[in-house]
Amino acid sequence: MKLVVLGAGWLGSALIERATEVNWQVQGTSRSSNSSSVIIRQFTLQEDKLIHSVDLKDAYWVCAIPPRARHADSNYLETLSAALRLSDELACKGFLLCSSTGVYSEQDGTYTESGELDTETTRKKILLAAEQKVFDAKGKVLRLAGLVGPNREPGQFVAGKTLKSSSQAAVNMVHQADVVAAIETVILNWAGANAVYNVCHPSHPTRQDYYQQRCAKLGTQPPSFASDIASARVIDGLAIEALGFCYQAEI
Repeated sequence: MKLVVLGAGWLGSALIERATEVNWQVQGTSRSSNSSSVIIRQFTLQEDKLIHSVDLKDAYWVCAIPPRARHADSNYLETLSAALRLSDELACKGFLLCSSTGVYSEQDGTYTESGELDTETTRKKILLAAEQKVFDAKGKVLRLAGLVGPNREPGQFVAGKTLKSSSQAAVNMVHQADVVAAIETVILNWAGANAVYNVCHPSHPTRQDYYQQRCAKLGTQPPSFASDIASARVIDGLAIEALGFCYQAEI
């Protein structure tokens, strides 16, 4: 099996590590050309010109680059378009985009893969435009819930903060290990897999209960919330289990 991982960051590096463990031939990308690793290859846009050293043919591609729509220098869509062109030139076997469950409406409800989409913000518009580019290229999309895992411990990043959300809103989270396993599952079942899957742990405690538990585990101060309005916007991530995938990591 061959794999190209666009973006060797927090998620991409974990995927590269897993691919190496199972003896896949893998290349990851970085915007820098300074990496001493033979696995990490340069991939960057400079004045709309693609500078890269990716050369793995007949591979599956996974885009694990997080869209940063709020950043003024964001060229996420242009980078994705360049990646799709290059993947085609290198006879890519399938292109998988890591998107976000943020594409769904913010209204209460349970959202499956056919749930109501939302174009209210710039970030959501960029996410949906990216998904469409991948669908047009006959690729597939994973919509990821809030990510937790190594160096992303909720008990640390919310400690002592005042959150804009309600204490009684349901959480939609998924562990890095489950995301990596979900990516692997889709690749191994590519021909029979759907075009899009939600990846979200089936447990949805309230934010107050969840963050209090995570903070208590680390001995940090729990956050406070802007309101206590009951809210149940729930992402249903169970469809991917039809491929034999099972959520295993605690959120």
